[in-house]
Formats: sequence, structure tokens, C-alpha cells
Amino acid sequence: MPATSVEINIGADSAVIFDLIHDYSCRLEWDPFLREATLLNGATRADVGVVSRCVARNAVGGLAMDTEYITFLRPSVAAVSMTRGPFFLRKFAASIRQKQIESNVVRVKYRYYFEAKPRFLAFIIEPIVDFVIRRETQKRLAALKFYLE
Repeated sequence: MPATSVEINIGADSAVIFDLIHDYSCRLEWDPFLREATLLNGATRADVGVVSRCVARNAVGGLAMDTEYITFLRPSVAAVSMTRGPFFLRKFAASIRQKQIESNVVRVKYRYYFEAKPRFLAFIIEPIVDFVIRRETQKRLAALKFYLE
């Protein structure tokens, strides 16, 4: 499965956007996809090596995924890799980048990659999963924009 990306322009400071995205204490205030978002193993803030658990709302399956931060460069980029996830995913990784494009406008780009399992059914599973992830990511970024603007 090739990497897919979703972008949106947000009228806010890059550091404010970055901090909000990675602040798990207020994540549910703006993120319509999730019903639970927590940092694990006693972590109090996101950073390289920190593991988070996100649980989707029931309307999109209520599935949980644990991811580990592999990159955390405030305020420009963070990336995660799945450590535990839904039964139909073999791999999942994502990054979110912010780039200042005007004085108070930031382009936020969410890029993700995944592989389905079992591999012999990937040609059926991957287009469906990609459609759902892309649609939900568009909704999440629109909600982030609405929250900040």
C-alpha cells in the first residue's frame, strides 16, 4: 500500500497547532474520531519513545491502536509507528507535519502508510481501510481547524 496524505491550511501558529495535536489531556475536545486518547507507561507528555493508545469511537468500529513516537520535533513534525493494533493491520505508520505558508497560515499534512493482513486478502482490505482512514483524517483535520480558528 503506498503512502497517502491529507492536508489542510489552518490560520494559527505552528507551535499552537503542534502542541494541541499532541496534548492527550485535551485531545477529545477537538478530535471527533476518538473516544479515548491516553499516553501509556506513566508518560505525561508526547516525545520520542512515548507510547500512546487511541480508541476510535464506536461508529467507526471502536478499534484501539497503540503507537510509539519515533520522531518528535516541535513545532514541525511528529511521527508514530504502530506497536499494537487492529487484527487486520500488519503495519501502520503516520507523520504529521506543519509548514508555515503565510504569516499566520500553516499547512498541516498528515501522511500515513499501512499494510493489511492477511496479505492474500490485502487487495480487498486495503482500499476499504484507506477510504476510511482518509475520510476520517479529513474530518479530524477539519475539526482541528474549526477548533483553532
